[in-house]
Amino acid sequence: QVQLVESGGGLVQAGGSLRLSCAASGRTFKFSAMAWFRAALGKDREFVAAINWVGSTTYYADSVKGRFTISRDNAKNMVYLQMNSLKPEDTAVYYCAAGPQTTMDGPAYDDWGQGTQVTVSS
Repeated sequence: QVQLVESGGGLVQAGGSLRLSCAASGRTFKFSAMAWFRAALGKDREFVAAINWVGSTTYYADSVKGRFTISRDNAKNMVYLQMNSLKPEDTAVYYCAAGPQTTMDGPAYDDWGQGTQVTVSS
């Protein structure tokens, strides 16, 4: 099991940047695929980005490709989501997730954080 705590959310103007962090604890973190999902108010949770345990493979939702970058530092037990050129439609609660498989499928992830709010004003 992996325990996850997100941070770095906040209010930013359209076109701005934020970096989300996810602090992980647990023996299996280094071998876990990690991902970010988001849930806007009144909408279903959606996939944002994923990275394999080595950090050599990444996947992105089409809506964030070219703007967001997922990365990890296994020595520090950290996962990051650098978000640039933010748009109002990026407003959501962002969740960090850990699981055995690098996938865009939410139910494949076993462990989830509490989420951090990102609000992008127009």
